[in-house]
Amino acid sequence: MNASLLGSKIARHRKKLGLTQLELAEKLHVSDKTVSKWENGGGFPEISILPALSEIFGVSTDYLLKGDSQGIAVAGNIIVDILNIIDKYPDKSMIANVLKISHAVGGCVPNTLIDISKIDPDMYLTAIAKVGNDDNGRFLISQMQKHGIDVSMMKVDDSVVTSSSNVMSEMTTGDRTFFYSRGANSSLCYEDIDIAALDCKIFHIGYLLLLDSLDAPDKTYGTKMAKLLHDISAKGIKTSIDVISEDSGRAPRIISASLSWCDYTIMNEIESSNISGYPPRNPDGTVNRDNMRKTMEKLMELGVREKVIVHCSEAGFLLDKSGEFVTVPSLALPKDYIKGSVGAGDAYAAACLYGLYHGYDNKRLLEFASAAAACNLAAEDSISGMRSKAEIEELQKKYERKTNW
Repeated sequence: MNASLLGSKIARHRKKLGLTQLELAEKLHVSDKTVSKWENGGGFPEISILPALSEIFGVSTDYLLKGDSQGIAVAGNIIVDILNIIDKYPDKSMIANVLKISHAVGGCVPNTLIDISKIDPDMYLTAIAKVGNDDNGRFLISQMQKHGIDVSMMKVDDSVVTSSSNVMSEMTTGDRTFFYSRGANSSLCYEDIDIAALDCKIFHIGYLLLLDSLDAPDKTYGTKMAKLLHDISAKGIKTSIDVISEDSGRAPRIISASLSWCDYTIMNEIESSNISGYPPRNPDGTVNRDNMRKTMEKLMELGVREKVIVHCSEAGFLLDKSGEFVTVPSLALPKDYIKGSVGAGDAYAAACLYGLYHGYDNKRLLEFASAAAACNLAAEDSISGMRSKAEIEELQKKYERKTNW
């Protein structure tokens, strides 16, 4: 057993429980200096102490000693969302009315992790991202801590400001547009992620195309992101990515480099088609199902190892390595149900990650993810609408699924 990895586990479980080193030391009848030594990888606890450590942390001694991975780590984009509810999106040079303004967590890391924590509060979850040493950064970290998320691998950088986004969300449709300040996200780099201390079953990172340092070229792997995913995969950790919708032409080059090191990809129809080149919709706006499958087959050809998942407002699609192709229509929600769609993609991804972690079959996974996304649509911000696993499953029974799409 690696002393550094064991020390990291002790520190992370201690912080998850809200204990100081002294408080943990008192429970174990050792000194706080001893606990500090363990956490810094300078030594191992006595064998006689391991059962007590296991009981305090609620894990097995085998987990502590053998290093069996558990939980989900989510890395990458983290922002403060300044959410503006507007009556309509204006034409150029015209005015729209802002009906309400609020602040909330945003981005892949807090949205996805907080959603999973609401689905299952007992899940072990880790946040990996960079923020500035400012009020927005402290707000983001505190919000994740409130949901029991391990923030010990978060980076706080005095030289950058925390990333932020002004979100314009139409009141009636939930459609939204983002005005984004890249901030700290652009400098999150390979060296900021302590791969040796990473201890999880699934590592999910998003959003590619918004993480400038990780999207940068690498001579061996194509991009720094691809190198990161390769090195994490080498530890036996399953890897997953999410991307953003960007019409810059960069997607095929930047994203394709990472696909060989991905076990799972979770994207919407626009993001995935930006890689494949196949239009996701017909001229009349309906989903082009043939092109959707072609896109997913292309992603598999580019290297995705287990499952390609694509979602849109009408349905979710999954193609796995065996060739099984599954389609599950979205829930048919009442017109007055939708309050916003900020974070809907993250909610879908959160439920997919939860289902992947627990071994859901393909159809059940898509059904669960679509219902979780429906929960998200019932709130104006990115996380308030999420519900527990049992409540999500009840929602599936409440509404029929779409038929005319």
